Amino acid sequence: MSGDTPTLLVVDDEERILSALRRSLRREGWCVLTASTPDEALRILDEQPVDAVLSDHKMPRMSGLEVLEAAARRRPNAARILISGWPDEIPAERLAALGVRALVPKPWDDAELKRILREALAARR
Repeated sequence: MSGDTPTLLVVDDEERILSALRRSLRREGWCVLTASTPDEALRILDEQPVDAVLSDHKMPRMSGLEVLEAAARRRPNAARILISGWPDEIPAERLAALGVRALVPKPWDDAELKRILREALAARR
């Protein structure tokens, strides 16, 4: 990992969701970086090491799957997780092809999301 404290990049175009995820995940002691646009997320991925990327799926100009695909190229060792209000619309084959570790439905359960992230981070060691 990028140090003793895992660094997560959370991407969502809705500020209230981004804020809620940031608050929840910081309680775990993780360093949480946030991006409200896919372009901002890609800039962060180019500039900073991250251990995991949690991306919303439906965003303007670029889907979460496209963000995670770009993340796989830029940070191949970072765990990739997709969060979506429409999980049934996302083909499992596409998730598997991109190495996405989990698809988290919105609204999410904080405890379950944290468990998924802990497992994803542990698997990287």
